[in-house]
Amino acid sequence: MADSIRNNPIVATVDFERNGVQHGYLKLPYSRNNSAWGAVMIPITVVKNGEGPTALLTGGNHGDEYEGPVALSKLALTLVACDIQGRVIIVPFMNTPAFHAGTRVSPIDAGNLNRSFPGRPDGTVTEKIADYFQRTLLPMADLVLDIHSGGKTLDFVPFAACHVISDKATQSKAEAAMLAFGAPYAMRMLELDSVGMYDSAAEEMGKTFVATELGGGGSSSARTVAIADRGIRNLLIHARILAGEVQCNESVLLDMPNDDCFVTCEDSGLLEMCRDLGEEVSRGDLLARVHNVHRTGVTPIEYRAKRSGLLVARHFPGLVQCGDTLVVVADVLA
Repeated sequence: MADSIRNNPIVATVDFERNGVQHGYLKLPYSRNNSAWGAVMIPITVVKNGEGPTALLTGGNHGDEYEGPVALSKLALTLVACDIQGRVIIVPFMNTPAFHAGTRVSPIDAGNLNRSFPGRPDGTVTEKIADYFQRTLLPMADLVLDIHSGGKTLDFVPFAACHVISDKATQSKAEAAMLAFGAPYAMRMLELDSVGMYDSAAEEMGKTFVATELGGGGSSSARTVAIADRGIRNLLIHARILAGEVQCNESVLLDMPNDDCFVTCEDSGLLEMCRDLGEEVSRGDLLARVHNVHRTGVTPIEYRAKRSGLLVARHFPGLVQCGDTLVVVADVLA
């Protein structure tokens, strides 16, 4: 059988067509030293009631980002079939090996799931997970929400996001869903490298795709989890899967039009932030200094804004290295 149509070894222990609430696993065989016939067990919940749209809700695409896993675990516990019309598929820990390790990428194969699409059914563990989403779960979905935050190395103002894509009908639906989520900010996001992203895979299928960045620092807060909780509910109402009214929360619209939004570190050392998240800055403003950590008496390197706008992201740990993104400045549209 050709590679392109080879069966994925992942087996779902839930029936995607059955009405009601089911909690189970995506079972991926994984033979290893401490478990010859072992498996990676990816938790999944399916809630279905009759015919209607399908929402695919994911967290833990990167294993050190926690708003998605917390909010979706709560949803999986509380959502009942009689409250919806259609189907909700919940995967709180999408890259389960990375989530258990508390790392951005998988400890098994160093795979970054959000750079592994479309995946391979005969590839690494991460590639097999990507392939299952690409060929099994994404085709079922009408609406896809992937909840991210900054993990251990970035911190963000809390925003929902969509990308600028060539199909304007799909773009319009994504923007409407992004605004319905109701985060404090809504971002038309520019990716430095979109090849292999879950986002791109969904968008190329014409799915309505919304992502988030809800904080960072390798933890979550009461505020950011509350934004995720409300946003998930709003999106399900927006998709007419859940009854009720969207909780209005007017978002500040942001745009990342080009690479000038990113300030990249060209040194290594101790980071001193000179402006904080959510502050408005002007072109030329001092944003950060990087201090020499090998000797005293050395003048720090200064990094300045290349454009005016809102400081929406910053490097999180105190030590930085060459190539790290220090700051992101976005345009404020409304």
